[in-house]
Amino acid sequence: MPRPREQLVAVSDTPYYHVVSRCVRRTFLCGYDRETGTDYEHRRQWIEERARLLSSLFAIDLCAYAVMSNHYHLVVKLCPEQSEAWTDDDVLERWCSLYKGPLIVQRYLKGERLMEAERRFLERTVSVYRTRLTDLSWFMKCLNEPIAREANREDGCTGHFWESRFKSQALLTEQALLSCMAYVDLNPVRAAMAETPESSDHTSIKERLAPQINLAQAIQNQLDSGYLRQFPVSLKPLLNFEGSERNGVQRGILFSLRDYLELVDYTGRLIHPAKRGTIPAHTPPILARLGLTPDEWLQEACEFEARYARNQRAEQGRRRRAA
Repeated sequence: MPRPREQLVAVSDTPYYHVVSRCVRRTFLCGYDRETGTDYEHRRQWIEERARLLSSLFAIDLCAYAVMSNHYHLVVKLCPEQSEAWTDDDVLERWCSLYKGPLIVQRYLKGERLMEAERRFLERTVSVYRTRLTDLSWFMKCLNEPIAREANREDGCTGHFWESRFKSQALLTEQALLSCMAYVDLNPVRAAMAETPESSDHTSIKERLAPQINLAQAIQNQLDSGYLRQFPVSLKPLLNFEGSERNGVQRGILFSLRDYLELVDYTGRLIHPAKRGTIPAHTPPILARLGLTPDEWLQEACEFEARYARNQRAEQGRRRRAA
């Protein structure tokens, strides 16, 4: 029996999650459809731009992403502590960038004076919005729903664009986070859509190496489509690699970008027979720190979804037996 999303996503367990959304029937609704000859590649840009803008509005950081022809992957970090630093006006501005809000909120933002009862309503509304802006389900709703509506409008049809709501997997360890990010960044290489990770379009690894997103154009595209009302914040960068453990609060990813890039390239050379070169004689330092052999790492990175799906089914079976 499926578990409620609130039980699957708990920041107290881990702030890191792997999220997947697939097009209905896994058809190529975001890429080139060989059967019809229709090219939907531009929709991959829609998803990438929308995800980056939403990450800036929400208290959610993007660690990695890959937009494929019939699905996309996100690795996110939930950061509710970010919303605690926002003022009430910040919260309202962020939420009203996506939704119009009730009349009392609109009047307040226009500078109109509110009665005491209206102010109490406004305080409750701000509290609700603050919670939503930290919530993964609301983030995915704000991402998937406009994409589906715009695609249906473009195709002149109605009905489902995504096959289901979305799937999420908690990443409980540093090993899980690292292997999942590499799995996501190497998706286009494994699918023969790109020769190298740095040449794979609409992926986080390409964006880290050579930023492509045009913020002004992305905002204008969203404004023109009617799915963004304003953008009062700066574009949030992808979650940074901190490189080493610190005594204070760890905000970023506990590895260096250089080590991660070396690891992704190393893994890509192993799994892509068309790439030049052989298995490097050295092992990336990050593997040694994780206590993994090259074979263990390759299996972890190339079979991430399958391995964690098996682990999840085993855990559910254990809980049923225990009950």
